[in-house]
Amino acid sequence: MSTSESIIQCQHLQKSFQQKAVLSDISFSISKGQIFGLLGPSGAGKTTLIKILTGQLSPDGGSVTVFGKKAETLTGEDKREMGIMMDQFGLYERLTCADNLNIYADIYGISHRSAADTLAAVGLADSLKKPAACLSKGMTARLKLARAFIHSPEILFLDEPTSGLDPASMQTIHQLILKKKQEGCTIFLTTHNMEEAASLCDTVALLNDGVIVDQGAPDELCRRYNYQKQLLLHLSDGKDITLPQSGSSAESLYTLLKEEQIITIHSSEPTLETVFLELTGKSLQEAE
Repeated sequence: MSTSESIIQCQHLQKSFQQKAVLSDISFSISKGQIFGLLGPSGAGKTTLIKILTGQLSPDGGSVTVFGKKAETLTGEDKREMGIMMDQFGLYERLTCADNLNIYADIYGISHRSAADTLAAVGLADSLKKPAACLSKGMTARLKLARAFIHSPEILFLDEPTSGLDPASMQTIHQLILKKKQEGCTIFLTTHNMEEAASLCDTVALLNDGVIVDQGAPDELCRRYNYQKQLLLHLSDGKDITLPQSGSSAESLYTLLKEEQIITIHSSEPTLETVFLELTGKSLQEAE
């Protein structure tokens, strides 16, 4: 499979529970080695979509293919090529970090040495004998991530992997995710953290009330909704000024640069958060 081929593809996916639509007309494609972010508030349908992509639920309509096969027909061997990190997939809290991973090593038929190596890869080499119940939130997240990729899967499904973590722990998880991408792993990431999505994802889809309202590369999406087209300048005298992002500003900009008055200069592209607000009429906080 070349890097340009789709490893996951959804076309007009539909899913309802008790006659209430949870996912409506969902379409997207993910290439091998890409980080795809599904962004939206809690209750938007993100976890339901992961369950469909991994064959845990069947769609009501449309088509879903993973590895070129319909998701609902994936075999055990196919699913072995997946790693899943979801909040409801808990750890064995009384068992040590090593024993937690050894269970999965046995399931996948790999050595306990691989479990130890995987713990080292996520920075838990000094916590092999520590019970999972004694871990911090950040360490728990790293152990769950280690469990998801202990068997070197082709696809990682990460459902809100940094939810509730402090900035330092979040950064550690981000580094681990990017390392897996560098190794050729395809990553399907759900999050309501727009900054996280902007820094990690090649492509993002904005999901609201079960509908993808737009999708594309993060920078591309932000440029698409840049209606203001302004330059924001902070000057050495402490003033902030705004100039139109056009030829009419060239002379003023030249003068300020020549006189070395500009401390910072930024264009006015919106963030993914403000794009979401533009498309849905509500912020993620309100949506939750």
